[in-house]
Amino acid sequence: MKALVFQGPGACAWEDVADPDVQDASDAVVRIDAVTICGTDLHILKGDVPEVQPGTVLGHEAVGEVVEVGAEVRAFRPGDRVLVSCISSCGRCRYCRTGLYGQCRGGGGWMLGHLIDGTQAEYVRVPFADLSLHPVPGAVDSEQAVLLADIFPTAYEVGVENGRVRPSDTVVVVGAGPVGLAAVATAQLYSPERIIAVDRAPARLDAAKRLGADAVVAADEGPEQLVADLTDGLGADVVIEAVGLPETFEMCLRMVRPGGHVANVGVHGAPAMLHLEDLWSRNVTVSTGLVDTHSTPTLLRMLAAGRLPAASSLVTHTFPLDAMEEAYDVFARPAITGALKVVLGGEHHDALVPAP
Repeated sequence: MKALVFQGPGACAWEDVADPDVQDASDAVVRIDAVTICGTDLHILKGDVPEVQPGTVLGHEAVGEVVEVGAEVRAFRPGDRVLVSCISSCGRCRYCRTGLYGQCRGGGGWMLGHLIDGTQAEYVRVPFADLSLHPVPGAVDSEQAVLLADIFPTAYEVGVENGRVRPSDTVVVVGAGPVGLAAVATAQLYSPERIIAVDRAPARLDAAKRLGADAVVAADEGPEQLVADLTDGLGADVVIEAVGLPETFEMCLRMVRPGGHVANVGVHGAPAMLHLEDLWSRNVTVSTGLVDTHSTPTLLRMLAAGRLPAASSLVTHTFPLDAMEEAYDVFARPAITGALKVVLGGEHHDALVPAP
């Protein structure tokens, strides 16, 4: 089969690799129908995730059809249409038994495209299939469903839930990329008073407006002053960091009010300063997290019911599966291409849709 293979920092290639097969009784093999590229994949290519070894097939998000299952798989059969979660769960270790699947100690956690071959391929082996696959409702197309493999549960769990968004809150989302935009969308489920989006790219700020942000501001146009002005100098109740840079993390800490929450979602490749000399007396909570995907079934039901309309509007480009290298190039240059989320395969296997 063909797959996108990581060859070391700065290099990857769409090339022939061996077909996956069932290695453990709890495995399933899934034929890929739709797959997407994550900002984390770009971090891997930059060398920010050194545990990813050359020769690894990248990718951790997909929708597809089950073609083979191991003897212990009970919930799925060949022919089932499924969402492949970015997190694998053994279901038995201490963390999995409390819903912290991202911290699985039984051979799961973030495995696909990280420690084992991932989803940016024609087929993928999925460990712990009963807990790591989700049935896709018939009313949901693959292009929408694939966004629930990672970015929506990440934004919702690590951003909105960890940030403890509540009615009447002022919520600031720093970074209006795909995860940040998903945070804008899912924060609205808790009826905050206002949502403010911060980014450098005008196109992404426009997207944040379309998805429900009440105010947007460029990163170099005084976001801290805007937040202060809109909150009578108190600061934001919740600030969600969705970039992964030291300067954006430190900006978030300056914008949060006493007693507020900073929820870090961004993947950091360099140290960031935590100014405890300023924060210790302000009762600020800082949370970090790897997504657990415990919310995925709920989000799938909401998507099927039309309660997550943002899912479809985040896809700006579609490609056939074998245009993986071109798709990476487009996704890696959002300031030029306008890319938010790219999907390969899906219902438009032969289409290339430019950004609006």
